[in-house]
Amino acid sequence: MYHCPVELALDIIGGKWRAVVLAHLKEGPHHYGELRRKVTGISEKMFVQRLRELQDAGLVARVERPPHVEYSLTEEGRTLGPALQALYDWGVQRAARTGVVIGQ
Repeated sequence: MYHCPVELALDIIGGKWRAVVLAHLKEGPHHYGELRRKVTGISEKMFVQRLRELQDAGLVARVERPPHVEYSLTEEGRTLGPALQALYDWGVQRAARTGVVIGQ
């Protein structure tokens, strides 16, 4: 049981890596390798685990298109678009205010 809707949301998308994966998939479908290169600083094992968790939550779809595997947001995952954009915009503004450098 959750006591607050934010608690539910963070249980599903919380943590650094889940939100980062979702933010990249918000841009559109990605092949596994392409998505893996965009999500830096995470181990292969952790990356695969987070992808599976997002699939299990119904937010990410995995489609095999030999020789590639493609990941994309599900319809439910796409409903997170405005929240992910708000986090992105806030991060850009925060970086500008504090002088934090955000690399690509």
